[in-house]
Amino acid sequence: MTQTHSYDLQDLGLKVGIEIHQQLRTARKLFCRCPAGRYTADSDGTVLRHMRPTLSELGEYDGTALMEFKTKKNVTYLLHRDSVCTYEMDDTPPFLVNQEALDIAMEIALLLGCTIIDEMHVARKQYLDGSIPTGFQRTAIVGVDGSLTYKDRTINIRQVNLEEDACREVSDNGHAIVFRTDRLGTPLVEIITDAQIHTPEDAAGVIEELGRIMRVTGKVRRGIGSVRQDVNVSITGGTRVEIKGVPQIPWVPALVRMEAFRQKALLDVRDELRQRGISSGTLRHEVHKLTDLYRESGYRPLRQAAGNGEIIRGIKISGIRGLLAFPVQPGRPFADELAGRIRVIACLDMPPILIHTDDYPRYEGYERDLAGLRELFRLGVMDAVLICHGSDADTNTAVDEIRLRILEAIDGVPNETRQAFPDGTTDFERILPGPNRMYPDTDHPPVRIDRDRVETISRRLARRPQEREKSYRQAGVPEHLLGELSISPHAHLFERITGDSRLDPKTVAVVLMEKMKALRRAGIPVEAIPADRLQEFFELWSAGSFYAEASSSILSAMAWNPEISVRQILAYLNLVPLTEEEIRQIIKKIIDGHRQGGDHLPSSPEALHRMIMGQAMVQVRGRHPGRSVATYATAYLEERS
Repeated sequence: MTQTHSYDLQDLGLKVGIEIHQQLRTARKLFCRCPAGRYTADSDGTVLRHMRPTLSELGEYDGTALMEFKTKKNVTYLLHRDSVCTYEMDDTPPFLVNQEALDIAMEIALLLGCTIIDEMHVARKQYLDGSIPTGFQRTAIVGVDGSLTYKDRTINIRQVNLEEDACREVSDNGHAIVFRTDRLGTPLVEIITDAQIHTPEDAAGVIEELGRIMRVTGKVRRGIGSVRQDVNVSITGGTRVEIKGVPQIPWVPALVRMEAFRQKALLDVRDELRQRGISSGTLRHEVHKLTDLYRESGYRPLRQAAGNGEIIRGIKISGIRGLLAFPVQPGRPFADELAGRIRVIACLDMPPILIHTDDYPRYEGYERDLAGLRELFRLGVMDAVLICHGSDADTNTAVDEIRLRILEAIDGVPNETRQAFPDGTTDFERILPGPNRMYPDTDHPPVRIDRDRVETISRRLARRPQEREKSYRQAGVPEHLLGELSISPHAHLFERITGDSRLDPKTVAVVLMEKMKALRRAGIPVEAIPADRLQEFFELWSAGSFYAEASSSILSAMAWNPEISVRQILAYLNLVPLTEEEIRQIIKKIIDGHRQGGDHLPSSPEALHRMIMGQAMVQVRGRHPGRSVATYATAYLEERS
């Protein structure tokens, strides 16, 4: 068997598709009238639920739903009266879909060149992991057949969906899982691409570009948890594996690269199993309770498990010796693939989740315990034993999952949804859902989408980030600000101001993107300044009502007093512009004041100029350009020399 890191990703036939889930900035949730975006750590009550699968329209169960049902989870929901109602608990039918959210979803779909559907039909998508109390997510297709221009090629956008967000997980231990419901029902847009991406770096780049397009609307939420991306990865001979809920774009390249190598390693395991003559028809296994064997063992975890009344159970799989220790991810052998199934499906999460004879722990007396295993299982030279501990029912589930996962290994790479870690590794989360988890929602009527409505949204579409960057560059905006400004909520304001005022676009961009950011970092709430106040600020600046040196002081005052007009703030700060004669009088008073007081004036012209400027700018700053004040001071000194 070979090591996967020696393979080139292009040779492996890497293909990546993206699914982005982005919260929309609406006042209300999607199918009820509860406020959206109101999070809290408090709760007013709890609800306990147990999830059960339902049949699809064709009378079939979804494999993921059946897997989740095996976990027998006790699901607790933490409720807060200000952010949840009876709809979220499935005690009330849905309200009609939030029209504000639908408009935003259509806007995003149109920006991606999608065709908007004529009639929106709400469907139910089963989720039995407890993240949605109803056991299903309401979702609807809004647009189809779009595209994204990325570098020198086109990435197809399969569809854009509008759906509701799930709960926030608080804890997950054994058979008990706890969720907060404040995020539940928040409107989401889901964007699904075709698997046309072939490098890890491009996967991250496509996600970033999709995010930029959504942000130009100014109608999506920002911050941790507001956007999540699923990355679908496959290689030649492998299958689609979904890396679920990647929280940060910088994680993506390592995750994609690692998943490609993982799939190649699993294909190597498959080939080795077949070479050994192991197939689904020839696989042999044997199960025994091992509690008595480990009751007096030198291995403390299992000795304590036996002493606590747990069952220790082992399963022999014939012919797989050596494969359990084969690396499939850095620091993660093939046995971890089995441990992941046990942790999720059998809910055995107390370490050690799984031990095995390919890498048996070394402790005092381990030879005796190994000898007992060999005798009990009649181990052949190519056999391996895997051991777990827990309740009788859970260990029975665990050994059966081990057997099933080995059967999957004979076929190669199983379709899975996997949890992402920052180091690029992943772990099992659930079996990849199939089409049987989707069925029509009979509680919500179809929504006819009028063509006039689509045309109205089309007419007010923002320009795509790439188009904005091109025009901003031509206007003279600094290169390092182009990307950020093109997706900023201030982009529309920037375009209005630079189109109507005499201010240099570079100056406006620096104020909006750099000066505002610096003030925010200093603790000044500049986000409280309304857009119309900012427009008034730039209009007065353009008209000469104040000068650049006063901009920070004015913006700070605007942030703390957003209801007051900029003219009132200028009057309060005494920022009335000064004439040239008034500047000359200020300079004269500074010199006369020093002479009358008997102060010694600097003999050097340069030092005298610096002294005058330092004192003059205290009175003049923001009321006249500093450069002009310096010119007046020089002229005044030359006249008196």
